[in-house]
Amino acid sequence: MTLKEFEKTVRDVMESLPSEFYPLMENVTVEVAEEPDRELLERAGFTEEEIQEGDSLLGLFDPMELPSPWSGEAIDTQDMPHTLWIFKNPHEEEFPDPKRLRIEIRKTVIHELAHHFGFTERDLQKFDDNPNPFSKEQD
Repeated sequence: MTLKEFEKTVRDVMESLPSEFYPLMENVTVEVAEEPDRELLERAGFTEEEIQEGDSLLGLFDPMELPSPWSGEAIDTQDMPHTLWIFKNPHEEEFPDPKRLRIEIRKTVIHELAHHFGFTERDLQKFDDNPNPFSKEQD
């Protein structure tokens, strides 16, 4: 998949999200890159050894540290710039099947956007195996 095709897939995923989310994402920009740079990997907590071994990220929400909605902490992030990063090469390496790749791109977008709404990695564990957690057909 070319970078342009990957960008289009990410754009399609963003457009398929529930419309109720759109007003909440006004201060979020979406960036697609081939790979995360060293600075992003370090900020995400990767060690030098992990970086040297080629460990990578599928996506990243920046800023990374926001309070969980369950923490009771109130913080106004409306004026803060937020960036949702989605990385092409790690997705393609981990998910070579085109159909599975599209599902995983969607899962990554949803996972990273959930950080925008204040969910932590621990909060998001229930979404890990669900390609469409916003489906009305869920139990």
